[in-house]
Amino acid sequence: MPKIPLADWINAIVDWMGEYLSGLFDGIAEVIEWIVNSFTDLFMLPHPYLFIAILGILAFILGRVPLTLFTVIGFLIIDNLGYWPETMDTLSLVLTSGLISIILGVPIGIWAAYSKGASRIIIPVLDFMQTMPAFVYLLPAVTFFSLGVVPGVISSVIFAIPPTIRLTRLGIMQVSGELTEAADAFGSTSGQKLFKVQLPLAMPTIMAGVNQTIMLSLSMVVIASMIGAQGIGAEVYRAVTQLQIGKGFEAGLAVVILAIVLDRFTQNIFKTNKRGA
Repeated sequence: MPKIPLADWINAIVDWMGEYLSGLFDGIAEVIEWIVNSFTDLFMLPHPYLFIAILGILAFILGRVPLTLFTVIGFLIIDNLGYWPETMDTLSLVLTSGLISIILGVPIGIWAAYSKGASRIIIPVLDFMQTMPAFVYLLPAVTFFSLGVVPGVISSVIFAIPPTIRLTRLGIMQVSGELTEAADAFGSTSGQKLFKVQLPLAMPTIMAGVNQTIMLSLSMVVIASMIGAQGIGAEVYRAVTQLQIGKGFEAGLAVVILAIVLDRFTQNIFKTNKRGA
């Protein structure tokens, strides 16, 4: 039986996209670069101690004393180890990819919840995206966007967006049918029903998806250091290639601290809103 020329088909599609969609890719690259650079400039503007103090205040508002102590001590350790600029670069990449994933993922999740036909197409695509090895996403990103931060963000979005889509869809579908029927009975429009009934009730599930998306973005940003993405991942990759165990542990510790802080912040955002409501 002859081999299916799948690789040739994929290469042909990639060549066609590179020839006819290069202008679109250039525009996307400029926007992403601008967002990443804006975040980096914002985070590097204050002195590290002032930035840590601001994070400590946010941590106290969101999670009280334990989270505040961990955030302040953790970022002081990062500054002491000399990874402050790299950490801010990584934070910029994670927030950019997370923001894009949320902006795209929530509407797609809502669409999948409302349309059975769309859901039948989207769910298998998400299965494919979540089971494909992460390193594979680096190849098309580099092909269309060269090396640097842009392909890192693009590959992170592709890798990290499925949880937001899945859990947005799940959260809306889990809203009680009696509540939506009551909204219809009171004459609510589809928009009013979505924004005033379904989304508020689905918010805990949606925030769980956002949390997972941010964590996956961080893991992918570290992997994307192999294609020129800036940040702590580049330090980890350099330590691995040069067998510098101590340096690798230091850079890895910075990644762990950043991951825990982002995880706790996103977990506590909805809890704080709910407590204040």
